[in-house]
Amino acid sequence: MPTQFLKIPHERIGVLIGKNGSVKAFLEEKGSCSIQVDSESGEVLVEGEDALKVFRVAEVVKAIGRGFSPEKAFKLLDDELLIFDILSLSHLSEKALKRIKGRIIGKNGRTRQIIEELTGADVSVYGKTVAFIGNSHQIKVAREAVEMLVNGAPHGTVYRFLERKRREMAFDFVEASGEGEEGEGGGEEGMSE
Repeated sequence: MPTQFLKIPHERIGVLIGKNGSVKAFLEEKGSCSIQVDSESGEVLVEGEDALKVFRVAEVVKAIGRGFSPEKAFKLLDDELLIFDILSLSHLSEKALKRIKGRIIGKNGRTRQIIEELTGADVSVYGKTVAFIGNSHQIKVAREAVEMLVNGAPHGTVYRFLERKRREMAFDFVEASGEGEEGEGGGEEGMSE
């Protein structure tokens, strides 16, 4: 039987279980699996018949353990294109970690919000990690922006980088959908009539 063993921070166990066990029950039902949580050690066991579902539920458990709300983590169950990624900040001293986390989050969470809005990825800064949920391109751009902040780049530079990447993604989408040339030509014909 496919099995995943995980460990999450003790303070995130309540979030994983949810009010009256609602989060755990939802995951078990949606993933056709059973979840056992040791609230003392933070160890979580996910078992089920379908290896892919067990893996996806385990990714949700990891995401909740890294600070995501259950609602954001649940996206990993439904969208096969979404992935969960972690950037470790454990190499930083406590003083540097606090400063870097402040740079990534920004005043009232504004920097993190801008990163999320411009990339489409969800970002969680928790403990000694920064975690991401999104498709591979969204995560790549969000992670690069966070790494720029970690390495001391000014916020303005990072925001310009994100704006440029957002325009590139929009341009790539238009090109891929074939709307670029056709859409423009159609508009001109309509105006000449």
